[in-house]
Amino acid sequence: MSAALLSYAPLSPISAPSESTRFLLPTHHKRLRLSSLTRYRPGLKLGTSRPLTLRCSSTMHQSSTPSSCSQDSLFYSRAFWVSRSIIAWNVGAGEGECYLYASRNAALCVADGEIQGHDVKIKLEQTNYGLSQQVVEKFPHIRDYTAFEVPATMNCQSLVKCQLAVAIFNSDGRCASATGLQLPGILDELFSYTGPLGAVFDTEAVSLYLWAPTAQVVRALIYKSPSETDPVEIVQLKELKGVWSAKGPRHWEGCYYVYEVSVYHHSTLRIEKCVSNDPYARGLSADGKRTLLVNLVSDDVKPEGWDNLQDEKPDLLSFSDISLYELHVRDFSANDPTVPHEFQGGYLAFTLQDSAGVKHLKRLSSAGITHVHLLPTFQFAGVEDEKHKWKHVDIEKLNSFPPDSEEQQALITAIQNEDGYNWGYNPVIWGVPKGSYASNANGPCRIIEFRKMVQALNRIGLRVVLDVVYNHINASGHFDDFSVLDKIVPGYYLRRNADGGIEHSTCVNNTASEHFMVERLILDDLKCWAVHFKIDGFRFDLMGHIMKRTMVKAKSLLNSLSKDKNGVDGPSIYIYGEGWDFGEVANNGRGINASQFNLFGSGIGSFNDRIRDALLGGSPFGHPLHQGFVTGLYLEPNGHDLGDKANVERMLAVSKDHIQVGMAANLKDFVLTNCDGEEVKGSEVFLHDRKPVGYASSPIETVNYVSAHDNETLFDIISLKTPKDISVEERCRMNHLATSVIALSQGIPFFHSGDEMLRSKSIDRDSYNSGDWFNRLDFSYNSNNWGVGLPPKEKNEWNWPLIKPRLADPSYKPQKSHILAAVENFSNLMQIRYSSPLFRLRTANSIQERVRFHNTGPSWIPGLIVMSIEDGHPGVPGLSQLDPIYSYIVVIINPDPTDVSFANPALRARSLQLHPIQVSYVCFHYI
Repeated sequence: MSAALLSYAPLSPISAPSESTRFLLPTHHKRLRLSSLTRYRPGLKLGTSRPLTLRCSSTMHQSSTPSSCSQDSLFYSRAFWVSRSIIAWNVGAGEGECYLYASRNAALCVADGEIQGHDVKIKLEQTNYGLSQQVVEKFPHIRDYTAFEVPATMNCQSLVKCQLAVAIFNSDGRCASATGLQLPGILDELFSYTGPLGAVFDTEAVSLYLWAPTAQVVRALIYKSPSETDPVEIVQLKELKGVWSAKGPRHWEGCYYVYEVSVYHHSTLRIEKCVSNDPYARGLSADGKRTLLVNLVSDDVKPEGWDNLQDEKPDLLSFSDISLYELHVRDFSANDPTVPHEFQGGYLAFTLQDSAGVKHLKRLSSAGITHVHLLPTFQFAGVEDEKHKWKHVDIEKLNSFPPDSEEQQALITAIQNEDGYNWGYNPVIWGVPKGSYASNANGPCRIIEFRKMVQALNRIGLRVVLDVVYNHINASGHFDDFSVLDKIVPGYYLRRNADGGIEHSTCVNNTASEHFMVERLILDDLKCWAVHFKIDGFRFDLMGHIMKRTMVKAKSLLNSLSKDKNGVDGPSIYIYGEGWDFGEVANNGRGINASQFNLFGSGIGSFNDRIRDALLGGSPFGHPLHQGFVTGLYLEPNGHDLGDKANVERMLAVSKDHIQVGMAANLKDFVLTNCDGEEVKGSEVFLHDRKPVGYASSPIETVNYVSAHDNETLFDIISLKTPKDISVEERCRMNHLATSVIALSQGIPFFHSGDEMLRSKSIDRDSYNSGDWFNRLDFSYNSNNWGVGLPPKEKNEWNWPLIKPRLADPSYKPQKSHILAAVENFSNLMQIRYSSPLFRLRTANSIQERVRFHNTGPSWIPGLIVMSIEDGHPGVPGLSQLDPIYSYIVVIINPDPTDVSFANPALRARSLQLHPIQVSYVCFHYI
């Protein structure tokens, strides 16, 4: 399964060797110019959600227990202050008189059927018109709540700083029901703010700005160093319309600070004195204990040539020209002996021109890869910033155990929360580079070295994408060291359920981009990374949990940046993400979210899980032996029961339809002939749950992939799903076939680092915290990391009976020759993609006009995909010429282990020959 040569045409019929990908070109093609080659169930994180420590207060419950008039009821927040004039509560109409209570010192209590300890008691009148359309659009999950009118004379700005509750009294004057309030609606209406936030530097002063409208007192504690105990200065901030500010001397630059915020916290029913970093921090001390006062425009934090980096960035004519290579900063160099020990696993490893890893990236860049997508590099929890605190496992001891042993994973998991490894999907501060990847986590070192990394990657022809995680944060509450947002404005930044408990569907502590200042923080953070770190793209983790409005604003904001004004080319910044639709946001439950179907026409990319599942089989949550198009479905059965032969053949046919829609950029309106011989649109090809396969409006809205950091690697899943008796060479061909489909599809191809090297994680399905041992990359090509022990018990034990015999079998392990051939195959594949613009069509119309699938309908040859792409030439009226070299391209994908022949009159009339890159590559190995 791969790319292979054809002899010179004409060919009639066209012959396809077993398990191969073919590239056919007209014999009258123009000469190839070498210079053109310079260059979870759907709805969970590409298959899984990463577990994090759940830090929700024991007093907050995720229940739907009816409200009652008891002290416990105040721990719930079932009423919503949605606007200046309206409080919404899910109580029956006309149940009794309703009152709003406020206590500045948080003394409210329920006793003897009354609410006691209040400073303010105000009667609320039930309206007879319900909630307005504007409120329902912002809070659709409470559309049916009863609306109570707040008197116009009330001083709402003061009341939001208090403990608040509403209560209903029955006819005998006793409290029948009481609850706390959720405040985002009124905070947005009264305190939405667009002025400066964070630390602002001018010639003579440093000013601090903090948005905290519910706070009663805010102080800044200024420290000279990251570790000294006593502050050198304590500054009282002054408030104006919810924004607290202070001005200090210019010599504050280089100092550290924290905020001390006195604020009512709903999780404890008390006024708490919360100590927190600045949400707008641009620098931190080690482990984020204090915020560093650093000026990002200062020459002191810029590498040489930084201001002119935009001029050095590799060209990008169209988003359709993008190809993405996903890479973890630590994976890249932690095990590379050609990198000095002090650089291993960090930013500076990318600056070494002669390391094995950098040489590999240069090779990928030369073949056509345009962007390196870096897993999270902001300040995250789970890894200590100071390396001397890390624990390690003896590598020699790990190497001494058998390939199917439980010992390796036991040693790794024993220290997994104290070593230097984590993917980083547990955000603490969004706007600061992670300290553990820097030589020194204190001071500005992490900023300088991060910039050097971006600069180095750009200079070898690779743009840089950041993986941003705005859908959740690591911690909440008033006590956790890693809690920031929930200390500054408790209950505002995090999305809460109908009882007031925090939603945890993403992982933990879901954020609420539907709230004005949450959205603003996201947009400001994106702008900071784009302008001050010259980032070229953003991949949004669980993007479906962010509102579509926020994503559209993000795209517009980035597009507005210019080289003259901002030093960056904003229109060249690409954004994409995981458009899964699940949890409390599913079906637009919290507003129109950025899920796959909602993004139609936005120009924002989303991962295409349809092509992934069709290629591999089933889904990441299905049976691990469920086969797919490239893993032997119907053609090489593994013994897993999928029904009778007719049913399995039907499954292969349907999978082929899904893949063909994906190869046409997963366009909603692309017309093709399905396996039943019917002419249908992409949106009329359905998944098993009747959801459409096609959903995109243009090729840049589809990110095609077959593997990513989540779930098993491509080679591992192939090794798991294929029959035990096939050879490792056949599995290598399947690996190449899968990447071939992605590389030759319309839309944007995405590759997990190491797919091109047969990367293995010893079949670990979720290696987010599995240490360097299971996540190793070997750029010497000596090993693909197969068979380094049974993967960690927590996520894999139920699958060990399937994994163990495979790891123990030496025939499964690729040799260096296999790995070298895989790298060569992948490089050739990418060169083929970039040899013709026909593989990278820019519009839906161009794809519909030029792309055809030929082995379709009920008489099809099982599994065979035959795709043609036509350029304009005199024989094709109406089509403009896009390619100065090739006028017609045919790609043949054959997953069958045997040779097949395909005869087609339309193709027979053309004189076709093999692509020159394949002609020149005579060492076929397993291609």
